Amino acid sequence: MAAELHPRSGKLIGLSNSNRTAQRNQPVQEFNHGLVLSREPLRDQDVFTVRIDKKVNSWSGSVEIGVTALDPSCLDFPSSATGLKGGSWIVSGCSVLRDGRSVLEEYGRDLDQLAEGDRVGIQRSTRGELHLWVNGHDCGAAASGLPTRLWAVVDLYGKCTQVTVVSCEPPSSMERDPERETVEGHEEVVVCGVREVDTGDLTSVVNLAAAANGTNGTTEQVPELPPTHDRPEFPNNIDPETVLTEHQLFDVFNNAIVSLYRSEDEGGGGRDLGGGTGTDSGNGSRGDRGSSSGGGAVNSDSGGGTGNTGSTNNSPAGGAGLGAVTGGMTTNDALLFHEKCGTLIKLSNNNKTAERRRPLDEFNNGVVMTNRPLRHNEMFEIRIDKLVDKWSGSIEIGVTTHNPNNLDYPATMTNLRSGTIMMSGCGILTNGKGTRREYCEFSLDELQEGDHIGLMHKASGALHFYINGIDQGVASAQTPAVVYGVVDLYGMAVKVTIVHNHNHSDRLRRNNAIMRALSPDVGRPRHTLSLTSDPDTTDRLLFHSNCGQKAAIISEGRTALRPHATDDFNHGVVLSGRPLRSNEVFQVRIDKMVDKWAGSIEIGVTTHNPAYLQLPSTMTNLRSGNTNQSGTWMMTGNGVMHNGTTILDEYGHNLDRLKAGDTVGVVRKEDGSLHFFVNGVAQGPAAWNVPPSVYAVVDLYGQAAQATIMDDMADLPPLPEDSSEGPTVMSPGSPCSVAGDNSANDLRFHQLHGTNAVITNGGRTAFRQNCRSEFNDAIVISNRCLRDGELFEIVIQKMVDRWSGSIEAGVTAIRPEELEFPNTMTDIDYDTWMLSGTAIMQDGNTMRNNYGCDLDSLTTGSRIGMMRSATGDLHYYINGVDQGVACTGLPPGKEVYAVIDLYGQCVQVSITSSSGPLDNSLCTSNITEKSFPIHSPVASVAHRLHSKHGKNVVLLGEGCQAVRVGGYAHGIVFSAKELKTDELFEVKIDEVDNQWSGSLHMGLTSLAPPELPSCPMSGLSPSLTQLRTKVTWLLVGSEVRRNGVLQRQNYGASLDRLMVGNRVGVKRCSDDTMHVLIDGEDMGPAATAVAKNVYAVLDLYGRVTAVSIVSSSVLGDAESIKAPSLSSDSCSDGEEDSTPVERTKPALVPNTAMAFLENHGKNIQLSNQNLTAARVSSYNQGLLVTAQPLPRQHLFQFQIDRLNPSWTSSLSLGVIGHSPDRLNFPSTACCLKRSAWLLQRDSVFHNSLKICENYGPNLDTCPEGTVLGLLVDGNSCLHLHVNGMDQGVAAQDIPTPCYPLIDLYGQCEQVTIVTNNVPTMGGESGEARCQGDMEKADMVDGIKESVCWTPPPDVNPNKTCEYQALCSRFKDLLTLPDGYFNEDAKYNLCYCESCHKLRGDEAYYKRGEPLRDYALPFGWCCFALRIKPHCEVSNAFKKWHIAYHGTSVGALRRTLDHAQLLSGTSSIFSVSPVKMEGPNGYSEPEENSNSLPDRERDRDREVPRVQLSPTMRYSGLEMFAPKVQFRDPRSHCCHQAQVGFQVCVRPGSYKVGPQKLGASEPLDPRFSNTEIEWITKEQGGTLLYGLLIRVE
Repeated sequence: MAAELHPRSGKLIGLSNSNRTAQRNQPVQEFNHGLVLSREPLRDQDVFTVRIDKKVNSWSGSVEIGVTALDPSCLDFPSSATGLKGGSWIVSGCSVLRDGRSVLEEYGRDLDQLAEGDRVGIQRSTRGELHLWVNGHDCGAAASGLPTRLWAVVDLYGKCTQVTVVSCEPPSSMERDPERETVEGHEEVVVCGVREVDTGDLTSVVNLAAAANGTNGTTEQVPELPPTHDRPEFPNNIDPETVLTEHQLFDVFNNAIVSLYRSEDEGGGGRDLGGGTGTDSGNGSRGDRGSSSGGGAVNSDSGGGTGNTGSTNNSPAGGAGLGAVTGGMTTNDALLFHEKCGTLIKLSNNNKTAERRRPLDEFNNGVVMTNRPLRHNEMFEIRIDKLVDKWSGSIEIGVTTHNPNNLDYPATMTNLRSGTIMMSGCGILTNGKGTRREYCEFSLDELQEGDHIGLMHKASGALHFYINGIDQGVASAQTPAVVYGVVDLYGMAVKVTIVHNHNHSDRLRRNNAIMRALSPDVGRPRHTLSLTSDPDTTDRLLFHSNCGQKAAIISEGRTALRPHATDDFNHGVVLSGRPLRSNEVFQVRIDKMVDKWAGSIEIGVTTHNPAYLQLPSTMTNLRSGNTNQSGTWMMTGNGVMHNGTTILDEYGHNLDRLKAGDTVGVVRKEDGSLHFFVNGVAQGPAAWNVPPSVYAVVDLYGQAAQATIMDDMADLPPLPEDSSEGPTVMSPGSPCSVAGDNSANDLRFHQLHGTNAVITNGGRTAFRQNCRSEFNDAIVISNRCLRDGELFEIVIQKMVDRWSGSIEAGVTAIRPEELEFPNTMTDIDYDTWMLSGTAIMQDGNTMRNNYGCDLDSLTTGSRIGMMRSATGDLHYYINGVDQGVACTGLPPGKEVYAVIDLYGQCVQVSITSSSGPLDNSLCTSNITEKSFPIHSPVASVAHRLHSKHGKNVVLLGEGCQAVRVGGYAHGIVFSAKELKTDELFEVKIDEVDNQWSGSLHMGLTSLAPPELPSCPMSGLSPSLTQLRTKVTWLLVGSEVRRNGVLQRQNYGASLDRLMVGNRVGVKRCSDDTMHVLIDGEDMGPAATAVAKNVYAVLDLYGRVTAVSIVSSSVLGDAESIKAPSLSSDSCSDGEEDSTPVERTKPALVPNTAMAFLENHGKNIQLSNQNLTAARVSSYNQGLLVTAQPLPRQHLFQFQIDRLNPSWTSSLSLGVIGHSPDRLNFPSTACCLKRSAWLLQRDSVFHNSLKICENYGPNLDTCPEGTVLGLLVDGNSCLHLHVNGMDQGVAAQDIPTPCYPLIDLYGQCEQVTIVTNNVPTMGGESGEARCQGDMEKADMVDGIKESVCWTPPPDVNPNKTCEYQALCSRFKDLLTLPDGYFNEDAKYNLCYCESCHKLRGDEAYYKRGEPLRDYALPFGWCCFALRIKPHCEVSNAFKKWHIAYHGTSVGALRRTLDHAQLLSGTSSIFSVSPVKMEGPNGYSEPEENSNSLPDRERDRDREVPRVQLSPTMRYSGLEMFAPKVQFRDPRSHCCHQAQVGFQVCVRPGSYKVGPQKLGASEPLDPRFSNTEIEWITKEQGGTLLYGLLIRVE
């Protein structure tokens, strides 16, 4: 039989060396698909032997070998040998599988431990038995009953990447028995990698063992071996000088003898059931394999070993390699979960699997530990089997020194305060305290089902964690010697299973998890991978069938959609079916959008193979590795993210603004750079060093519901009829034809427009931004005047059902440069004709009504056109139909421009391809549109090129055109004159030559061309990037350079993509910045600090060979020139573009006049001159910043207008230290990680990290009407003000300038800036104010009831305070008559932590004559009582003192009936609690005598008295205010409650005395224990004011 491999093999196999060598391609990215078979069937007794040439350490498992009855010539190769069926026997690791099912768990040598150079062979004996040969020696029969026709199988799996066939012949003649290997004489023979010793050696060992036993010198205890048996296998690696203990020696001996007899009983021949090699003994990951792993004989960790009942080896200690003898003993007991575990844990699968019961009801009590301590270098690894999407937090894993037999399991392992090291999230906690906040980039909270988590206790004492097989580094350098593994199934984690790598299924699952982590590169084109596939099918880019949970693939893989897009906004990830080739553009068209969600399509690339990827909910959640050579790159919004981390904030066109019919694309170039396209326009490089063979990714997120791949192999299907955007009927004027490049029409929208208008799509599309908050200021005008008989037609693409009125259209004789854009075009009073509704208006006056069409009745998809005839008549066209003459008398021969007013309901329009000449009979002559040159240089063009230029340049057309006549360089040209401020120098691309790379360079230079020598070639460099003689600012591709040094990347659309007809301009603005314009669209500031005296400079480099000037040096009135439109929404609020407020107010805004910036979160709507902001949908995307920075010592305040109790949580506020003009707002403020200080709930965050807790009130409890403020003091410290009360320093080192930030999140839906200072509470109008605002005079002389007891109506009560609501429900259970209580609920005060901080309450106040301190009842809720008319209220409030009285529930009614505290029976000393359920849902105590001495009680009876205290810390003690239980009727939860009274007490009617509790510690820091109790005996000396309730 030929020692060759069959030419058909697994898809990753490459054959060489005459088909004798097999290599698995991409070994570090793929672990399977490495199957090879012998060329011919095996002959009996032939051993098909291969040599392991190469191995890698990336995976688990290694070479697998066996036989199969399947003919390789017609075999459909599975991914691994264990997938072979139909009569296949495979040896994998130390297991034997038949047709993929294990038939023998412990057999022979562990193939996973073989090294490079080792040989392994497979043989079918004449008896039909399968034998494994390792390094030339038989491991015994592995199976029997094999058929006669079999092929050898070798699987280059896992670590094994290359093998070579070395022979296929019978074994050597040294064998005495053809079925068994024997040994003659004293020759050493290695069996399965372990040398046998001769008989003399055996005798020596036996004698040594007997001598060591010390009982007798004979060998009676050693069984005598029959001569026909093989000798027992002893380890060959015991050092002769090693001193063995008695127990160690007998373990070695007994193990070898037992192994021999077992092999004979099972017919295993010479199987190696003894110890492995020393190398094996050191492999901790195989510690549960028994002797085959080289277990040791001495175990200092776990004492004597126990047999593994699941193994064929029941020896007490397993094998005895050198590592076992000289090191610690390793037993062969498997690593399992301990029987004792958390109260909610259920164990299964022989204690390999742990699951938390009731995962949707309980989130903790899920702690499990290993059944034994971890060995050094032993991997403890688990697989996440199940997660629930309900809780926050997830699995935690670590080690502990606590023995599980003695441990009282905590609810969570992080509660354990000793001997415990846990990984939680991405940090390390030692004894429950964080020691490393960011241990690794992976977070356990973000892992998915199927992911693996492991840990290893190294011999050095270091503790390492592993995520999907990747070592995360040292977590703890010093770990105790004896530790148990511990897993906490917390929060989302429900079920885990211990992974044993010797099990093939575990190994496969682990390798798949490693693959997800390593992001395999499996896409390199391989021409030999498949012999039957259709090349057209494999070559075509389609979507892979493995897609997100809520996604579906249709149209033969071309279209992906979310079928239920209105129900779910995520789980719509789809990937390409094959990797992208270099320079291959992957482009999709958005077919369908929904208006329900925020966010939209995301596109990018990933190294993850879709066949193995467990798709996340959104692709930006996928994080892999910590290098730039792997993972995922996505464009989301107008930013770019790599592995979930933003790498570019302001990249290109905002994808969230795209509509149905728009296209997005991505390409990876040969140089490793990644580029994105929007509507065919390159956005510039987004990333570099992207590895080859990446898959394209589309995330149908949010609004994006359906997308189709665009290619040249099939026609693009029409848009769905239910598309939410765009017309439902495709026509020449539809948006899809709008973007076509085949149209010769040059009509566009002008770069000058109204403040709310935005121009996109190369000047073809205009829309009104903030369409739900702004209805006007969105006038757009054509880029040139209309010719006679030329139709200007637009299609309505988007409308909103919010306003009255709609689009207005017409013409004007006013040039765009001279037009001061009004709010609406009908405000213009000269040279303007407009159609508004059905009215024709001239110069703002109605000329006629009831014209043939009504613009207010048009809907999405309608087309509107206008045309001036040669006779001066104005015609309108609706959907291509002429509506007749609208008006006459337009001045003939005078230029008119088309005007569109995006007013009211109309939001977006696009110019159609139908625009152009309509009927030659309407024109002055038969000149067609083609007769007109497009941007041809004419005499009126004032800009010229300088006569000094590069040596390959020729100037034509009186210096208006430049042509490069040779080579690819030496094409530098200059403007003839210096550019004035805001003067635009613009050229049009006339010719390109695609044989060159590179493109036009453009910029500004301080080099004066007149200073150049007469021979220009001696003074100019070959290219503009090499110009160094003077300072030059230059745009090269999408990079901005200064004197050749890179200043900025990804500035805007790349100049490398310029084509014939594109226009490029440059100008120097008044703020010394350089701006570049492409097709009339400003890319924003490219460079700063540009010198005043500069020339425009161009380099006709590479592809661009000819340009012509299209700009003029004649400037209009500076005041009438508007800032040009930007190219995308991402730049719509650029540094150089003023907000609408700034445009109408050229003067600086005073420091005290703050307004919100137009750039804000997606769900924000501004109104009231940008003073009011409302969140109009969802619960997030509500970020706001002010347009002006916050001056030092200036208080910025706003009021909460509206709360929505449907959501949880509420607003956040703070400041950011950078300009917000071009900020790409995240969904919530907590995602801001650059120069951001945020106040959220009662904590302070800096760059998303918490820096302070328990600061101020809980902002989530702020009610409607609360006024919040921010102030930065002179020391750069940030202060929060609540209703005018300073809460102290929140953060320090706030930069200048800083901008106030508000996040309208959750419940908070609307806020308004407080333009004036908030009046002092209780000010001129006598309005009520809280106690914290009382002045000294109030406290001395006494103040009104409202001043003393009531807070301002707009902040009291806290309408969202759940604690106050709970106390109110308990009060209702008491069934007290409503007549006892004040009817106005605003007088009820809650003193919970949030409420009293909101009011700014101080802890102590003074009252009465003389003044005496009292404490506010923090933690209680006060319900105001009605004051009896006969009481001298005013006198009481002015001069009486404040005190508190604790009482029982049973004494409440009688006390209220008398309207004052009663002596004797109402005394607190006469009650003690008894637990019994009352009829109203609470249990109340009965009155009985307490434990006071009899003499004291007698005195009480003789002299009745009432106990009071100036603080509830004393009167609220349980002995004074006993607790009662009640069941909340709303939540049905049981609580405990206490009651008491807030009273006024007449000075002089009470006696101050010491407390009677015997307490040694102060009960209240303000009051001494000797003066904390007041006793009064006078009836009428107290006046009840409030009922106090405290609930636990």
